[in-house]
Amino acid sequence: MDHRPATPASSATPAEVEREIAHARSGGMQLNELLDRAQSLAQRGLAEASAQLYENWIAHTESPWRHVACFNWGTVLGLMNRHAEAEQAYRRALTFHADFPQARLNLGHQLEHLSRPEEALAEWRTVVEVTESNPQGLREIRLHALNNLARLLEMQRRFAESEACLVKSLELKADQSDVLQHYVHIRQKQCEWPVYQAVGEVTPNQMMVGTSPLATLGLSDDPAVQLMAAQRFVHTRVPKPPAVPVHAGRPPRTGRIKIGYLSGDLCMHAVGLLTAELLELHDRSRFEVHGFCWSREDGTPLRARLRRAMDVFVPLAGVDDATAAQLIAQHGIDVLVDLQGITNGARPAILGHRPAPVQVSYLGLPATSGLPGVDWILADRFVMPPELLPYMTEKPLYVPHCYQVSDRQRESGAVPTRAQYGLPEDAFVFCSFNNNHKFTEPVFASWMRMLQQVPRSVLWLLADNEWSQENMLRQADAFGIARERLIFAPRVMPADYLARFPLADLFLDTFPYNAGTTASDALWMGLPILTCAGRTYIARMAGSLLTAVGLPDLITGSIDDYERLGVQLGNNPARIASYKRYLAEHGRQSKLFDVPGLVRDIETEFERLALQHRR
Repeated sequence: MDHRPATPASSATPAEVEREIAHARSGGMQLNELLDRAQSLAQRGLAEASAQLYENWIAHTESPWRHVACFNWGTVLGLMNRHAEAEQAYRRALTFHADFPQARLNLGHQLEHLSRPEEALAEWRTVVEVTESNPQGLREIRLHALNNLARLLEMQRRFAESEACLVKSLELKADQSDVLQHYVHIRQKQCEWPVYQAVGEVTPNQMMVGTSPLATLGLSDDPAVQLMAAQRFVHTRVPKPPAVPVHAGRPPRTGRIKIGYLSGDLCMHAVGLLTAELLELHDRSRFEVHGFCWSREDGTPLRARLRRAMDVFVPLAGVDDATAAQLIAQHGIDVLVDLQGITNGARPAILGHRPAPVQVSYLGLPATSGLPGVDWILADRFVMPPELLPYMTEKPLYVPHCYQVSDRQRESGAVPTRAQYGLPEDAFVFCSFNNNHKFTEPVFASWMRMLQQVPRSVLWLLADNEWSQENMLRQADAFGIARERLIFAPRVMPADYLARFPLADLFLDTFPYNAGTTASDALWMGLPILTCAGRTYIARMAGSLLTAVGLPDLITGSIDDYERLGVQLGNNPARIASYKRYLAEHGRQSKLFDVPGLVRDIETEFERLALQHRR
């Protein structure tokens, strides 16, 4: 009996590998033996040898099971990111066995990796078709294909097709929280109201629990519901943090306080647009600014400016979470500022490792994240009043005025004419340039009633997608509002987007998901905002901005009051002119746009916490 220890992966000899491959080439290796040996090689870190084993067995063995070997060969190649070769392996499997939906399913994945989305969609549609006659026996394969179709179609902004696939998937299996999450949010994007539309055997509880934290912010002003959504996300998606913080045991921190900004949105994104001047204005005699970032390199001047504003830039794309946390700790960061929370593309597990002694949430998620390791959230006393504190897992880090930083260097183009955007010269122009997923049925109904009561008024909206546009027009039909009174503005470059704000008379905020960056842009360009302030952080954002800019009388406390004031203002253009004059003369000098002052206030709090830890 051979009692030698197993050969570790690092000491496997080329001769051993060659013997395995020669055996596969002999035609005498049985399928089970092939699968076992290929798996063993892969587990020992010899994926290349595992792939060669399959390739040689397939080439030299006459077997009715060659399609299975081709399938496994494709899987190994795919895991090695050799997607073109994996594509060929799966296609070969299908030549041996055309009725092999698993191979077609995986073939679609390789085609997606190869940037051939239409071909990937075609393969998955074929899987759905071939499994239709046996939806139960091949349920998981069918679900996988439907969910892949829905995901990729949503990425291509083909929302109606995506939703149809999600409906089929949920009718086949109700208990799919990930699928429900996409179903709810894609209905929000299309302004499909009510958003919570029954499907299959999905229960109302499953629908609510399956709603993502981000989608919940636009559906509920109940802070307990928002907290539940965040905690459910953390429970199901975020790894349990290690017992010992990564920063523990590091050398004592001395010298300038090191602030680290953690984000995947430091590019042409709302967070990137807000934070450039914050990074630039930090007092370098007291602070050192580090960026830990997996943002896309979008080639924009904003991205270049953000990178220049960091003293130290550490790219984290392709770096696993544990290693990323170690890197942050090695840089001796005193205060780590998370600019993403649990929004799309976030990496909350990094924070769970606690690479810094003080970790603060800011801007990216204007709500509680429920994340272990996030101690504080930057706030002001309007956006986070005492009654909200029981529903926030983070402690408030209060600044004296508005919490939201902005950028005074944002460039606007030449102001266009109303005619350029199809706006009537003599109309009262209500506008709302928020993303359509923030729109809700009750608020949109209030806008329609405003149009009913303000003669010669129009509503100017962002042209987000064709389905939301048509659904909003249908709502207008139901209220007896002529369709031409809803005017849709195309997406344009940032400078042109800013330049068109002065064409409107009043910006109508959304609720419960208030405008953030868009509200700052509107006020910067001199356009007054009407908002409804609710019970949650995100439902109080615009109210915080209006308080700081000096227009608190444009904050209402209910949708009824919001609608009533909107009608009053629409019928009183002189009052609107007064608000615009005030913003033109005083807005940019207000506390809202005192960016140096806000940066000093933030630094005061960061310094206090950092020195407290150092002591």
